[in-house]
Amino acid sequence: MRVVQYDRFGPPEVLRVNEVPAPRPGPGEVLVEVHAASVDAGEIAFRSGRMRRISRAPFPRGTGGDFAGRVSATGPGVHAWQAGDAVWGLMPHFAFGSLADYVSVPQERLARAPKNLSLVEAAALPVSGTTALTALTALTDKAHLAPGERLLIRGATGGVGSVAVQLGKALGARVTALASARNLGWVTALGADEALDYRTARPADLGRFDVVVDVVGTDLGSYRARLSRRGRMVALAFDTDRMLTSILGSGLRAAVSPRRFKLFSNNPSADRIGELTRLTEAGSIRPVIDSIFPMSGIAEAHGRLEAGGVRGKYVIDMEREHA
Repeated sequence: MRVVQYDRFGPPEVLRVNEVPAPRPGPGEVLVEVHAASVDAGEIAFRSGRMRRISRAPFPRGTGGDFAGRVSATGPGVHAWQAGDAVWGLMPHFAFGSLADYVSVPQERLARAPKNLSLVEAAALPVSGTTALTALTALTDKAHLAPGERLLIRGATGGVGSVAVQLGKALGARVTALASARNLGWVTALGADEALDYRTARPADLGRFDVVVDVVGTDLGSYRARLSRRGRMVALAFDTDRMLTSILGSGLRAAVSPRRFKLFSNNPSADRIGELTRLTEAGSIRPVIDSIFPMSGIAEAHGRLEAGGVRGKYVIDMEREHA
């Protein structure tokens, strides 16, 4: 089967499409034929080597954390899934490798794919190391966002931010989104009550918020200062130029003030993935796809993601070929 791998740290060009033996499902595992998977910004830090002190996985390494496809086979002890079932899911925690023709994953990492989406559309939602599931966990489990509260989303045009805008509005919050000037109308169309240019909107001029969701990772102190008396901040990104310092600093803030500053490592259960299916079928969340690439376009996708300006997600369609 084909799989995207890299055998050294470096720029997007280190990514290659290789041929490897297809996996076989073990006990409690499901073999999924992948139709599409998303490209997540968090993978850039791993590929470039900025996370080398944290991740010790051997080379060659895979990439991709989520997928949508159909069940191809099941291992011993699996009774909930049958060949042909349309599913979406996540790779095991801190594992990558969904950019492949087939993946074998624990059955707990799967849920039924939404009936109102194609499998390519579905691939834009589950992750993003952190996409829809991250936004869902951040707003409900961690921030406990309530109707009528003021929500600030910093980094509102990416995969997580664009879902957080939709979900925040569906939960009844008044949503303020920070985005680039050219994306303000686009973010408003997603549901934001107010969209501001992050380049000109100074934190001190933004007023107070009950919840701040940060998907940028820099200058966290200035935005934490905009919290109301009972406000909560959920940090979903680290400063990639100062990765280790940023991780340690955020961890210290969370330890000292756990009610106001919240971190989490997204490792959702099957029930939580199933909740995402229900929200999607109800129309509360819709996928936001910027561009679709073939597997051979993975280096281009990473390069464009690094350049910035993405609206939503980049998706790899396993069946698409370069024009």
